[in-house]
Amino acid sequence: MSDTPDSKLVSLSGQPIYHHGEPAPFLPPQGEECLEQISAHIEQHLGKIETVFHEIVSDTVHIDVFFVKPTEDCPFIRLVTSGMSDLPMSVPEGLDPPRFVELLVLLPPDWRIDQESFKNEDWYWPVRLLKQLARLPHKHNTWLGWGHSIPNGDPAEPYASNTKLCGAIILPSITAPADFCTLRIDDDKTIHFLAVVPLFQEEIELKLRKGANALIERLGDNDVTDVVDLSRPNTCKKRFGLF
Repeated sequence: MSDTPDSKLVSLSGQPIYHHGEPAPFLPPQGEECLEQISAHIEQHLGKIETVFHEIVSDTVHIDVFFVKPTEDCPFIRLVTSGMSDLPMSVPEGLDPPRFVELLVLLPPDWRIDQESFKNEDWYWPVRLLKQLARLPHKHNTWLGWGHSIPNGDPAEPYASNTKLCGAIILPSITAPADFCTLRIDDDKTIHFLAVVPLFQEEIELKLRKGANALIERLGDNDVTDVVDLSRPNTCKKRFGLF
């Protein structure tokens, strides 16, 4: 099913709001097109891949999640998708954003990354979020790019019982090396790696009212990075001056 913005439905910042309908029917994935290139790229720029979380059943694209342990240069866990870029995203005419994208999330070094802990959503939700977002453009004939915010449902619900984070924004990673952010496959395909930064409801509302730049400024003023921090302040709480 094609998802396009309603010309009458825009945020207060003037940007279109997409409402995704029913996803396209189940479709077997076409194959892991760039798995080897992506894994080599990760190890060259981020560090050794500790393990790969493979999907047992995949719909439309096969999404793997690579786990890179903290390093001296980056004392955080990094999770990176592979498979979202197997298919080009459906970018609207007149725009020229990247059509091939993979996503990454940064986690504190003590985050539990094991199958037993993943039975608890408090630890698993970042992996689930990566998989959901990586598949979303291909199931709804749409796209994800810089500054897009995605709530966790409608109305948005917290990702887990131990947090009120309930949405995310797609941004360039400020912690990844610059050389990591793009991977040229051939003349027709360059993969862009973008960070998933979880948000509170009030932060999503600020982005809708004033745009992504206003939210980014607010996050920066409060030293919020692309590392998931369950204890970070809600930068748009009224005590900070909502909007």
